[in-house]
Order: sequence, then C-alpha cells, then structure tokens
Amino acid sequence: MDLKKVLFTMKIKDLRDDIYEYIKTHNIVKKYEKAKKLFENDPFYPSLNTELLEPKDRLIYSFRLDKKYRAIFIYTDTNTIEIVAITNHYK
Repeated sequence: MDLKKVLFTMKIKDLRDDIYEYIKTHNIVKKYEKAKKLFENDPFYPSLNTELLEPKDRLIYSFRLDKKYRAIFIYTDTNTIEIVAITNHYK
C-alpha cells in the first residue's frame, strides 16, 4: 500500500454550473482537470502552490491552475473541498 496515497487522497466536489461556465468561457477546462487530478493525489504538489489566504482565520485556500488562474476553495470535511470561485489572479 502506498502510504502517500492514503495520506493525500482528496475529493473535489463537482463544480457549480456558473464556475464550470467560467472555465469553459476562458478555455481552461483542461488546465482545471489537470490541477484537479494533481490536487486529489497530493494537495501540496509543488506546481499547485496551495496556500491559506489572508485573513487566515477564514480558512479559505487556493491552488494554482496556471500563472494566471487560481481555484479558491474551502474544506467541507477532512478529505473534501468545494471550489467556491476560479479567479484571474492578476485582475
């Protein structure tokens, strides 16, 4: 048994329709799918740059889809997250 796999197996809830439309409109569906797979296997995979956002007491996190877009998420339980927004990091 791969211990790392056991420790890092995460689940990302299905995207809300409005968020899915956003990634379709901005042609980043493939980038989202790649980042999702990486996150579910290892939420701290280096290219994701997963971080706790300020103010830290709100427990809102993000991970990188690419240099421009980030997925903003919250934990719904220990092994499940919900993406609440995908944003252009530089706007």
